[in-house]
Amino acid sequence: MSDISLNDYDINKLNEKDKAELRQFLANEGQKARVQSIVHSLTDTCFKKCITGSIRGAKLDKSEEGCMANCADRFIDVSQLTMKHLQNLRQQG
Repeated sequence: MSDISLNDYDINKLNEKDKAELRQFLANEGQKARVQSIVHSLTDTCFKKCITGSIRGAKLDKSEEGCMANCADRFIDVSQLTMKHLQNLRQQG
């Protein structure tokens, strides 16, 4: 299989419909990458905070499980508050 990169194609030769589809595809992929990054950050932060001992089995103990759920809930709450605040700032400006 040959190594083909985006640079091997002349994007300017695409028609407007294909360019729009490509832009949408790239935007979607960027959005997926951001979501994956947020999930990774959430997992890392909550794991470091909640899993303090050694992992003894395939399941978390009750206190770790509760801590992880609470941590994830707070992370989501803060994200929503941040988005609301940014929307309010955008509407005022």
